Formats: sequence, structure tokens, C-alpha cells
Amino acid sequence: MKTSTKSFLILIITFLLLNNSSKAQCWDTIANGSGSLYNLAIKSDGTLWAWGRNNYYQLGDGTPTNRNAPIQIGAATDWKQIACGLQHSFAIKTNGTLWAWGYNFNGQLGDGTTTDLTIPTQIGTANDWKQISGGFYHTIALKTNGTLWACGGNGNGQLGDGTFIDKIVLTQIGVATNWKQISAGLRHSLAIKTDGTLWAWGWNSSGQLGDATTTNKNTPTQIGAATNWKHIGCGDYHSVSIKTDGTLWNWGANSSGQLGDGTTTNKLIPTQIGTANNWATINGGAFHTLGIKLDGTLWGCGDNSSGQLGDGTTTSNSTIAQIGSATNWKRVNCGANHSCFIKTDYSNYATGQNLYG
Repeated sequence: MKTSTKSFLILIITFLLLNNSSKAQCWDTIANGSGSLYNLAIKSDGTLWAWGRNNYYQLGDGTPTNRNAPIQIGAATDWKQIACGLQHSFAIKTNGTLWAWGYNFNGQLGDGTTTDLTIPTQIGTANDWKQISGGFYHTIALKTNGTLWACGGNGNGQLGDGTFIDKIVLTQIGVATNWKQISAGLRHSLAIKTDGTLWAWGWNSSGQLGDATTTNKNTPTQIGAATNWKHIGCGDYHSVSIKTDGTLWNWGANSSGQLGDGTTTNKLIPTQIGTANNWATINGGAFHTLGIKLDGTLWGCGDNSSGQLGDGTTTSNSTIAQIGSATNWKRVNCGANHSCFIKTDYSNYATGQNLYG
């Protein structure tokens, strides 16, 4: 073969590999949840992918086999939003239908049974679901009409229905129609209403509800009087939030420095972290916190024993600090002891514990 021909073929093969790699890296959304050891993701083509621990079919591939690389789940191309609990999974399609699979012992899948589901299965017939969030053994959801719904374990009041009784069917919580955003933690829940007020309920052992007590609440309870809450996230025992002015506020457990205020002291009320006013998004894991600023930089604090902060060390940090120097981070999600990230070029990154892939 002539040198010129060989060089041309190498150029073509290189182009094809790069082109295919680019397509393969079009990750749009990623999720992992409270204590979870697995991940779900949606690509820009609307396909659903999963990897990690699969002992209760939480990956949705019909098997209990762990996966150490992303595998496509089914052939559908209309997935829109995903959520992970400890071992159960939820997703919403572009047509507004709700789908669930995985562990269902406490009724957290909301299908009226306590039977595990091995593949994504439609829950009910409603087509107006807007947002879903999974906790340890409970699930909370929003419809487009602003109503709040919940199911699953309720031993600490995390469903918010005024009882401590599990629910195996997604049940409307209260009659309010102005819920805007939700987040489920280990056994507590947070929400923001359209008027910018902050609400919390469930387990409060470390002050994760932010109401200045450590008393559990089984109905949504307003936290403070502020009306400028914008974004919320639940860790296992701590809570994180951003206000409309771009400031960062955290509260709850702080034993590993996950609140990022330079201490390891629990906070019973929302406490401003630093003075920066350019926070874009924030997410809490078991004992760590990661966030992204408007300039695309990545920041983290808390437990780093498995390298979950992604700073190249296993040293925990009680002060929220910049991770690396990249300025093109887009999304971040914290699991139990691992973290996943997406950049603005849709490439996917992960760091931390890899015991189950």
C-alpha cells in the first residue's frame, strides 16, 4: 500500500472514531440518589442508560447483575427525567407518563404492590407528571398542576401526609397546587413553592429540616419566612439550597464538613456558606456536597475518603473549595460515596467508590 493511501485511510478511520466517540458522549442528564450505589443517565437522543449495583433490578435491564459500564435500558427514545432512590428508580417520559422499577418492599414504586419490578413499568395512566425524586425507601413527585404526591416508607413522616404509615400507591399530599420543586433525602423531603417559600418534612435527627429543632415533622412545614429560595438538594442527613440572589445555604449534619462552612458543627437552620453570589446548582450525597457556579467551575466539600470530591486526594474538606480549574461543568450528582458529572460538551465523568462499578 502506498504511503499516501495508508495516511488517507488512517485519517478517515481517526475521523470515524472521533465522530462515533462524540456521539457516544452525548450525555444530557445523570442521576444517583440517597445512599445509592448505581447511576441512571439519559443521552441527548432520549435513550436511557444505567450502571452500577443491580441487586434489586434498579438498573432496569431485567437482571440482578451489576454493570461496570453504561448499558442501554430498552429501546425507547423519549425519556425526559430520571431519579434514583437507594435501590429503586423512576423516570418520566416526554409524554408525561411515569415509570418505575427496582426495590418495592415499602411500596416506593407506587404501583399498589410491594413486588419488585425488573424493568421500567408504567405507574398508573396519568400523563401530567413533572418531577420525581427518590429517597432511601420513599418517593415524592410533582404534577404539572402543582400538586404534591408521595409513596413508600413513612416511618419518619417523610411522605408528609400527616401519618407515619407507608403508602403503596402514589398519594396526593395536601391540597396545595403551588408546589414548584422537590428533593428527597435519606428519610426527609424538601420542597419550594411558586411563591419562593421553603418547606421540609420527615426525619430531623441532625436538623436537616432546618426548622431550628431536631423534631420529626410528618406534614410539610415552612422553614423561615424567606421567599427567594430557588434550588434545593437533599443529602442523607443534610440539606443544601441556593437563593435567587445566587447565595448558598446549607444546614443539617456536618460531621464530615459537608456543609462547607469550615466547621464540623451541625446547623439547625439554613446557614449562608461564604459570600459568593454566583452559585448555579448544588447537590448533596451521603456525607459530601458538590456544586457548580455560574462560571462553570466545580466546587466540593465534606467526606472524601473514597475520592468522591474528585480533587485527586482522599482528604476530606470542611470548607467548600474549587475542584480543578475547568470552567465547563454543567451538571453534578452525588451518590453514597461517589459522584457523577457532565460537562457542557455532554461528556460524562465519575469519581469515588467503585465497588459495584
